[in-house]
Amino acid sequence: MLVQDRVASKPPKSRRELPTHRFVEPKNLDLTSWVSDNVYRIVVFFLFVVTVAAFFFLYNTTDTASLLCFQSQSTLSIQSLTRPQIKWNSIQIVSDKTSPYANFRTEKWIVVSVTKYPTEELKGLVKIKGWQVLAIGNSLTPKDWNLKGAIFLSLDAQAELNYRILNHLPFDSFVRKSVGYLFAIQHGAKKIYDADDRGEVIDGDLGKHFDVELVGEDARQEPILQYSHENPNRTVVNPYIHFGQRSVWPRGLPLENVGEINHEEFYTEVFGGKQFIQQGISNGLPDVDSVYYFTRKTTFEPFDIRFDEHSPKVALPQGMMVPLNSFNTLYHSSAFWGLMLPVSVSSMASDVIRGYWGQRLLWELGGCVAVYPPTVHRYDRVEAYPFSDEKDLHINVGRLIKFLLAWRSNKHRFFETILDLSFVMAEQGFWTELDVKFTAAWLQDLLMVGYQQPRLMSLELDRPRATIGHGDRKEFVPRKLPSVHLGVEEIGTVSSEIGNLIKWRKNFGNIVLIMFCNGPVERTALEWRLLYGRIFKTVVILSSKKNSDLYVQEAKLYHVYKRLPKIFDKYSSADGFLFVEDDTILNYWNLLQADKTKLWTTDKVMASWTTVRPAGNADWYSVQAELVKKIVGTMPVHFQVNYKEATKKNDETTLTVCSSELFYVPKRFVADFTNLVNLVGDMDLHYKVAVPMFFLSMDSPQNFDPVLGSMVYKIEPASLNSSLSLYSAEASAVHPWSISSEQDFIKLVREMAEGDPLLMELV
Repeated sequence: MLVQDRVASKPPKSRRELPTHRFVEPKNLDLTSWVSDNVYRIVVFFLFVVTVAAFFFLYNTTDTASLLCFQSQSTLSIQSLTRPQIKWNSIQIVSDKTSPYANFRTEKWIVVSVTKYPTEELKGLVKIKGWQVLAIGNSLTPKDWNLKGAIFLSLDAQAELNYRILNHLPFDSFVRKSVGYLFAIQHGAKKIYDADDRGEVIDGDLGKHFDVELVGEDARQEPILQYSHENPNRTVVNPYIHFGQRSVWPRGLPLENVGEINHEEFYTEVFGGKQFIQQGISNGLPDVDSVYYFTRKTTFEPFDIRFDEHSPKVALPQGMMVPLNSFNTLYHSSAFWGLMLPVSVSSMASDVIRGYWGQRLLWELGGCVAVYPPTVHRYDRVEAYPFSDEKDLHINVGRLIKFLLAWRSNKHRFFETILDLSFVMAEQGFWTELDVKFTAAWLQDLLMVGYQQPRLMSLELDRPRATIGHGDRKEFVPRKLPSVHLGVEEIGTVSSEIGNLIKWRKNFGNIVLIMFCNGPVERTALEWRLLYGRIFKTVVILSSKKNSDLYVQEAKLYHVYKRLPKIFDKYSSADGFLFVEDDTILNYWNLLQADKTKLWTTDKVMASWTTVRPAGNADWYSVQAELVKKIVGTMPVHFQVNYKEATKKNDETTLTVCSSELFYVPKRFVADFTNLVNLVGDMDLHYKVAVPMFFLSMDSPQNFDPVLGSMVYKIEPASLNSSLSLYSAEASAVHPWSISSEQDFIKLVREMAEGDPLLMELV
């Protein structure tokens, strides 16, 4: 059972057409008769080989996103996407004439998906004055489901509505709520509260929390705080920070943004009336992803996280997005088109992708999203949370945001613009052609139930950004409420294991970990971030091949040191930078005694740090030694003095080499490191030669912190069995260790749990 009470619908299987091969009849060969007699066996054998190859490929593709990508690419390679052609003017409005509610109309609707008998929270929703609850069933809903005061649409009742979208919906998924949205619109809806059956509305009054009325006498005529648009590179925000919870993040926030926990320097203001989509905050169990749920859960006690109810609502300017969900969100009629839940993505990704898609389109109408203080309390059922159902979400959401901000349309009607975006998103692999067809059916059904297509407005994104003057700046400092942070409550007493985790985080929380992955990042990148992201400020992953979906940056290991200054610049406020290769394991609990203002390297590890006397002029070491000599000759005096003092016992032909799988550069040496990289320039100096040269130039080895001297270091290649016998929780680090799959990662975590017992909660 999922935390969100959703059942994942299986993605449609794509078909692969096997290429047909023509056997050209050879001339004057004895094989002619044999081929003609055995052509059936040849074809069968060929099909068998292709089938086995495809099976092993799919079996070994454990990454959901890779499988989806394989399926979509194989389909697209056979048949290109078809853009639907719709005759909008031919669509006739059709009223409900078949259901028992044909003559019922009301303006305010609450739409929920139900798979179990009515919950106490759902019974509370029915009691909210002025709102009509509409419960949408699926194949898992009890046949005798009933709740007085609610309208229930079973699968049979839905089929009788004759909506076009019914041909595209799975039977066992909450995305069937799309039927409910159309039904509500057909019966007079002007506001739709998208809810679930486990949220209890605080004080039983939606109007107390949301802006239910945007115009007229009942509308709140007041300006709204708005996130500043001063930084054009800031494209997504964590709204939980604004409401007092810096260590919590919502499902759908890109993982690389999780570490951004500072409150706003200032806000601006915007007049209300255009916040057509209003996202509420949930107390108790807020909308969090499985990474948060797994890494913050230390017991079977349910989450009970509270947000600041006194924090003001906050709007988002064009160019900035926020994760939206489908269980605590109010939609006004101008945004009803944005209620469509995609059908070709996993259930845990559907509403998040809908939210980003809808926000981008909302800008075309001059509308905005606003986030509101706690509106509901959701109870944590302490149930398993499926990371696998979110994997494609974590991989794609950052890329989706970047794509949406860059996307432009030249269509002149809004529904054509919606269809255009849905088509391009399929081309880019964010969803499949199923959702292109579903979008076309959805838009036609909207017109059929009487919805009026909104008019396009000019896009503010393409205009010069207004300068924010001092008088336009509005200050608001959020309260810092008690929270669950890295598996611990930030108040009260804690166990020794939890206390250690707090201590490690405080010690390394402003250190950036830079990891170079030699192994397959598509199988390990998320796991490395999950392991070390609990401890360090952020985890930057480098690899020989760029992977934008996983936020893996490209770098060549041979010259990896040349990539580091850019990372230094990006995280200029960090206390230091710890570099590690993925074949070396950090026992961070043994690094506490190290001085973070000093350089760390493996100069005390004889197998890692050596001096070499080149054999001859053509020898690789000779070439590297000549480059070192040339660079040292161009160094400023303080670098040159340090280097020559450290190497005075060696003659000029001796070369210092370090394996450099692990080293640390504190903030006070960042500028020196960058200057030395610039001195190397385009020279082909290997990183195993460059790094020790840099360290000996920046400071005396006597001043290096010796913490890495206790690491376990073997030269022989790593294998799983040798790694298991090699590991020691008492060492500062262990090398080598082989990680190439999630299974290897699980075995590593079990070993590391000797030093950090809380790691067992990750497996």
